[in-house]
Amino acid sequence: MGEKSKFSHHQKLTAAGLLVAMGVVYGDIGTSPLYVMKAIVGDNGGLQNVSENFIIGAVSLIFWTLTILTTIKYVVIALNADNHGEGGIFSLYTLVRKKGKYLIIPAMIGGAALLADGVLTPAVTVTTAIEGLRGIPIFFERFGNDQNIIVIITLVIILVLFSVQRFGTDAVGKAFGPIMFAWFTFLGIMGLINFGQDWTVLRALNPYYAIHLLLSPENKLGIFVLGNVFLATTGAEALYSDLGHVGKYNIRASWPYIKVCLVLNYLGQAAWILSAKNDPSILAIENLNPFFQMMPNSIMLFGVVFATIAAVIASQALISGSFTLVSEAIKLKLLPRLKIIYPGANIGQMYIPAVNTLLWLICSLIVITFRTSTHMEAAYGLSITVTMLMTTILLMFYLLQKGVPRGVAYLVTLFFGSIESIFFVSSIAKFFHGGYVAVGIALLILTVMTIWEWGNIIKEKTSDTVPLNQYVEQLRMLKEDTSVPKSQTNVVFMTPDLIGEEIGRPIIYSILDKQPKRANVYWFVNVEVTDEPFTKEYSVDMMGTDFIVQVQLYLGFHVAQEVNIYIRQIVHDLMKDGRLPKQPQRYSLTPGREVGDFQFIIIREELSKVTELKKWDRQIMQLKLAIKKWTTTPENWFGLEYSEVKYESVPLIIGDTRKTRLRERKPVL
Repeated sequence: MGEKSKFSHHQKLTAAGLLVAMGVVYGDIGTSPLYVMKAIVGDNGGLQNVSENFIIGAVSLIFWTLTILTTIKYVVIALNADNHGEGGIFSLYTLVRKKGKYLIIPAMIGGAALLADGVLTPAVTVTTAIEGLRGIPIFFERFGNDQNIIVIITLVIILVLFSVQRFGTDAVGKAFGPIMFAWFTFLGIMGLINFGQDWTVLRALNPYYAIHLLLSPENKLGIFVLGNVFLATTGAEALYSDLGHVGKYNIRASWPYIKVCLVLNYLGQAAWILSAKNDPSILAIENLNPFFQMMPNSIMLFGVVFATIAAVIASQALISGSFTLVSEAIKLKLLPRLKIIYPGANIGQMYIPAVNTLLWLICSLIVITFRTSTHMEAAYGLSITVTMLMTTILLMFYLLQKGVPRGVAYLVTLFFGSIESIFFVSSIAKFFHGGYVAVGIALLILTVMTIWEWGNIIKEKTSDTVPLNQYVEQLRMLKEDTSVPKSQTNVVFMTPDLIGEEIGRPIIYSILDKQPKRANVYWFVNVEVTDEPFTKEYSVDMMGTDFIVQVQLYLGFHVAQEVNIYIRQIVHDLMKDGRLPKQPQRYSLTPGREVGDFQFIIIREELSKVTELKKWDRQIMQLKLAIKKWTTTPENWFGLEYSEVKYESVPLIIGDTRKTRLRERKPVL
């Protein structure tokens, strides 16, 4: 209940919640004006090749994309699909997974694509912001169009950004809200100053101009222009994923202000382009960016610094979101266990060293390889269209689950699915211009997820369990057999298989056969990850004894699995109820200590050579066990770093065993 109450205040509409929403939720979508119009104009041949109808149509497409996808799909519909206050594709999956096992497929594809495309966000936003320095005369006179200095500054900022993750972002995070509120206000004012001189650009709010542009010969890219337009709404999926940080009421209340500021800025850029497209001095500028060029020279430096800060905040939100996404996938057994650290004051602030290092390396490589923001924009947005499509599929099942008439649910799915499919097709052109990077990363993540899930299915189908109640008497005899040295007061087995009174055969083999383990109490602990994010509950079955304790821990997918702490509490609860005898210690730092010592046994599985498996099943299991060696140790995962942990290797026998017979060789007489 403590964890739930800790987050419950986010669900209320408050001034603080509105500020946090601006700082955490809108970072990605809030930095889109830095590069969207630049990409649209640049890919159509530059400033000299765009007409008034083209610019008005482009802004119209941006406005209606923000309205249909961000406002209607995510803010109005998707935010209702909250899983006890949490959002995102994995939270949505846990809400609907009972509808069919196959729903794991869109969840895996969407999650992998979201992680992959997010890698590009820090690279694109920070590089674009730093390139704005060229608009400052002192910088341009010193460095000109030398891209090397831009790359170096970007790499340094990205290095610092990823380096500070290990320290948590609580203190910095509190400043994000006011800064981003100021940033959106700045976007709106800059737009208003420019389009206030040409109110005719308001025509862009008419959808006629959007449709006309798609069919117009002035649009040299045709439908593929939507690949650049889509960049304006890439943060919509992140908006849903960050639902748990601020709650849907704060997101819905703050979105109108955010959208107005964004639209004002796009209108301002359109007005500036129309007034400047015939100016020879402006046409001569290389890598022209309307966002920076429309600023008065007197505030250009301020604008670049402010844009850089906003880009860093957007990247920070992306990194935190990636940690959350990976953590959820691990708890749902879609990814191998990785070390998770909680450096902040709350569980929402997590740090995954392996993910942080990989993100930093890939972001840095993207900056070094692509060099300019123009090249990065060509790669950006392809994967996120896939995530949006997968979310739409899962939303259909959510709507059906909530009792929405089938016809309405199918119509909503068809509407958004069709639009997102068009965006996907228009973004496919990006594949050969760098989109292959995001697709490759997504496929790699998806491959690991597939191996993990497939391996789980193989093991579940052929899991070797035995009824524990058949061994109660043997365990009683072993407990009382003084001829066997006592192993520990409490022996705790972490077991993945605890179905009713069925338990994994290797555990019983370890206690009775491999090396008899005499103890006062035998514990069998299983962790079940619940669909609710912050559950902390347990159930106990002692099978009518005072020396066997089966513990089922129910932990939400946002809760750290600190088994050692939970077991200590359960021991005290059982002793208090008189269900477990006290365990007085003769020798202890704590006088009168009544809880004995603990040894945690973790079974390390190795695929047996005598197991008969299909060729592909064997390959999958071998790959899964190989990946396991590179992930965090079970004692780190279960919070047992400071406990006594013993590993035992057992052969993993899945399915039938291969029969072997030796023929006796008779001596020759």
